[in-house]
Amino acid sequence: MGYYDDHYEPYRQKQKGNRRGTFLAALVGALLGALLVVFSIPVLSTWDVLPYSVTPKESGQTSKEEAVNQPTVRENVSVNVVSQVTKAIDKVSDAVVGVVNIQEANFWSQGGEAGTGSGVIYKIANGKAFIVTNHHVVENASQLEVSLKGGTRVLARLLGSDALTDLAVLEIDAKHVKKVAEFGDSDAVKLGEPVIAIGNPLGLQFAGSVTQGIISGKNRTIEVDLDQDGLPDWNAEVLQTDAAINPGNSGGALVNIEGQVIGINSMKIAQEAVEGIGFSIPINSARPIIADLEKYGQVRRPYIGVELRSLSDISSYHLQETLHLPPNVTEGVAIIQVVPRSPAAQAGLRQFDVIVALDGKKITNVLDLRKYLYTKKTIGDDLTVTFYRDGKKATVTVRLTKESF
Repeated sequence: MGYYDDHYEPYRQKQKGNRRGTFLAALVGALLGALLVVFSIPVLSTWDVLPYSVTPKESGQTSKEEAVNQPTVRENVSVNVVSQVTKAIDKVSDAVVGVVNIQEANFWSQGGEAGTGSGVIYKIANGKAFIVTNHHVVENASQLEVSLKGGTRVLARLLGSDALTDLAVLEIDAKHVKKVAEFGDSDAVKLGEPVIAIGNPLGLQFAGSVTQGIISGKNRTIEVDLDQDGLPDWNAEVLQTDAAINPGNSGGALVNIEGQVIGINSMKIAQEAVEGIGFSIPINSARPIIADLEKYGQVRRPYIGVELRSLSDISSYHLQETLHLPPNVTEGVAIIQVVPRSPAAQAGLRQFDVIVALDGKKITNVLDLRKYLYTKKTIGDDLTVTFYRDGKKATVTVRLTKESF
């Protein structure tokens, strides 16, 4: 009650001693617990315990209880993605290059780089490397450069170019080239077959870009108007693909899953409502054109020596009054002019004759005539021409020659 009695002192000293013992025991326990935690942390961070079922313990096996407590190592996995697509790209990508069109300044322009496209190195011979690209990529160039993988740019020489097929062949020093593309068989492709487009979309900034798609269509026919007069000059037969093809991809490679070039990318339909319709020149069609451009600097096509116009482009008045055609003749090709000493002139064809068949095959317009002549005949062949003159039907044989420039 507020006072202190000496009688209780021994009891208090005994109580103090007990408290010291309890404190020391707690302290030692805490230290031991801390040490256990410290030493167990690396183990917990390195090992993951994954319980699993085991069969009864046999010689050299672990019991179920031991297995549950047995730490299992979680190994780091190095992912190495290798597929047919990546192998195909590795095989051909170094052979796809950039093509830079440089034009000289004139009174109306400043000159410089007019544009860039793509090209494919397809051959090395006699210290030279040969590159196929599009005609429209190199058109009107005063100088051409080729940009190789890694950014090295070298001067290129134009060996030949053909507007009709939109193909051109360049030549560079082979010392800069490490890989050549392999041509495949474009006739063997199937609808739905996976393909890869490689090129330089939008310029050299995105050099070596790769897009993937499928063959969406074979033997597609696209009308080509070379002189921009609104009339088709040629029907280009192309492969259709949904692999992304953008400006700058022109002249690049369309590659099959084996890494073989099956087409030279040429054009796409660029309309707001259209997506994924690109076209490539089949490599089987390109081969003879490439060979001619490389060897002769031009495509050696059979030559007749006439200026032509489709009957569909001629008024009904002139069909009757100038060409004197029977009323039932509405399809064919009128000869507007005959080149002197040409195969046509030597065979006796004249101005205002109307061609209606070649080798017995009906001809409806200029496109038909040109396609038959360039795809079915060669230089030196004889060509049977069926025509109307002054309302009467006749036939002559023309010996085809090469065009002289």
